[in-house]
Amino acid sequence: MNPHASHGPLEHTPSLDDANRASVSAAAQAPGSATALGVLVGANAAVPAQLGLDRAALEAAGLTDKVGAVVAIPASGAVTYAIGVGDEAKVDPAKLRDAAAAFAKAAAGHENVALDISGVRSIGAGQVAQSVVEGVLLARYRYDVLRSKSPAKQVRELTVVSSDTSATAGAAAGQLHAAATALARDLANTPHNHLTAARFGDIATELGKRYGFEVEVWDKERLVAERIGGVLGVNAGSAEPPRVIKLTYSPPDATARLAMVGKGIMYDSGGIAIKPGDAVHAAMKNDMSGSAAILAAVTALAQNGAKTAVTGYLMCTDSMPSGSAMALGDVITHRDGTTVEVVNTDAEGRLVMADGLVLAVEDKHDAVIDIATLTGACMRALGTEVAGVFGNDQSLVDQVKVAGDATDEPVWQLPLVQSYGKQLDSTVADMKNLGYGEGGAITAALFLERFVDDLPWAHIDIAGVAQSTDGRPWHTPGTTGFGARLLVELASNFTAPKG
Repeated sequence: MNPHASHGPLEHTPSLDDANRASVSAAAQAPGSATALGVLVGANAAVPAQLGLDRAALEAAGLTDKVGAVVAIPASGAVTYAIGVGDEAKVDPAKLRDAAAAFAKAAAGHENVALDISGVRSIGAGQVAQSVVEGVLLARYRYDVLRSKSPAKQVRELTVVSSDTSATAGAAAGQLHAAATALARDLANTPHNHLTAARFGDIATELGKRYGFEVEVWDKERLVAERIGGVLGVNAGSAEPPRVIKLTYSPPDATARLAMVGKGIMYDSGGIAIKPGDAVHAAMKNDMSGSAAILAAVTALAQNGAKTAVTGYLMCTDSMPSGSAMALGDVITHRDGTTVEVVNTDAEGRLVMADGLVLAVEDKHDAVIDIATLTGACMRALGTEVAGVFGNDQSLVDQVKVAGDATDEPVWQLPLVQSYGKQLDSTVADMKNLGYGEGGAITAALFLERFVDDLPWAHIDIAGVAQSTDGRPWHTPGTTGFGARLLVELASNFTAPKG
């Protein structure tokens, strides 16, 4: 029996719908339907009068200066929570997301909640509203679609309490960004036996109809005709067919053209170089997080009013061992004619990405971004809260960094040390798919760079940040959806490099 046949194309991606179904609004007063009310409180600032307590009483109840400190205050109506945001003069969007997430977790038993932001005056109400909505919705995210009964309550009604009219637009933007991240999390959390490359194509097609972008799905026959050698090589051991999914967002009067290439390894066994049976191997359903982030971001662009035309190339297959699988020492040929000696089948991500980069070059974009759970070396260098970014154009890398800072999905620039490229020299092909020394994140980036010609390019390695650890309060157990909001922000503010 085909384990995928009984599922509808969107049945396993409910959180996008849940985030959109949550009634998010801004109002001057909390509605009577709210059963939990959070009130932001800055250290060394006036205590909002609606709490009915002075600072000494709050401190006696346990409120500290720490961001995300929470104290419940008994009340005859809604349960009221004082939420610390730290020094009010130093409040930023990241701290507000964390504080809102702490409130969402403290009020976990409540579906209808309100959050009063009037106590924060150091930044605009619109930005405050966006940040707290993201914090609440993302902190309450759960992937429960495969459970017989969900143990968690969803947020059904969220009201941002503010008399500033800019809070309305901010709350709407926060909901949009949270929905994109929820979709990316849903896709990456979905087990391999429920989400194949073919089903990913079906989902993209449905979302394209819903959110106003074009979707073209290339099947195996088309991949052969288009010479997509990397995807075909990695797919050789699989019983599931591969797909290349092309997304096209074309706004009227586009100001620039940006390509995004996503690694879409639906499950990474390592191929013939099979991974150890450990926790990392068990998490390899998330090896398509780059493609998930791109698809999720593109769903938000029309609603966000982005003026950048975006083309996404999602390079999708699983990597499995079998009698037909790609072997160590095999040589594959990419779309541009480049031959690659495969010295490790577990360095497969760069093989599927290479052809996507070639397609982006051929389609004559102003720049290309690729995003992938690519190397453990990047995770060892930067840990689990910061992604790595490389690039051949500093202005493009800077735009990625700005978008990462704005969305609290931070990236750190790593160098393209060209002398390391000799590690990729092969005696039988144009190059190998893996270096032999240290600096594996760098040699992986150098491999990808060989396929972009002179097109401005940036590579985001999200291997360390794709899975939730003990990091940010709004990261729930499982995958993080890292990159979805960053890419929305980047595309919405992108300017073509002048170099």
